[in-house]
Amino acid sequence: MKKYISLFLFATVFAFGFTACDVETNIEPGGTNVEKMAGKWEVTVDAVDDAGNVLYEDPYGMGTVIMYTYNTAANTNTEMWLDDDGEFWAFKMKVDVNYANRTFDCATKDYDAEGTGQGTVTNGKVLEGAATNLHGMPNDSIVFDIVFSDDDNNLKYRISGQRYTGFYE
Repeated sequence: MKKYISLFLFATVFAFGFTACDVETNIEPGGTNVEKMAGKWEVTVDAVDDAGNVLYEDPYGMGTVIMYTYNTAANTNTEMWLDDDGEFWAFKMKVDVNYANRTFDCATKDYDAEGTGQGTVTNGKVLEGAATNLHGMPNDSIVFDIVFSDDDNNLKYRISGQRYTGFYE
């Protein structure tokens, strides 16, 4: 019986020896076509007038909220998702991108799958290295204006902040 157990263990180790060693490749995994604009963002929301002057800072008392930008399934450099993950207005919409200029916007369109309302995004920008994180290091920032058709207050919101770093105060 010892002989069979030893043979089985030897065969198992021998089989792992063949499957554990794959040929190394020099293929780079690459990234998405909007990777410099994609990310997790810590943002604040202010109400602004048409000239961009702040009317109300943090009108709903939310403080800092998290939002995301990421590539679409088509993975082109002409569009990306803009998603507040339900933390502000529960919007998730595709926006048009000018990747070379790091800008984005979208004409009026449904901001969720249920067709709850429509949103219009203007003046969207991702500015590389324009913010400063808690440790004084440069960080990317994001800013855009958005208007919602179902907003009873009929306000324009400026959403701005910086890329999430994972560091805490």
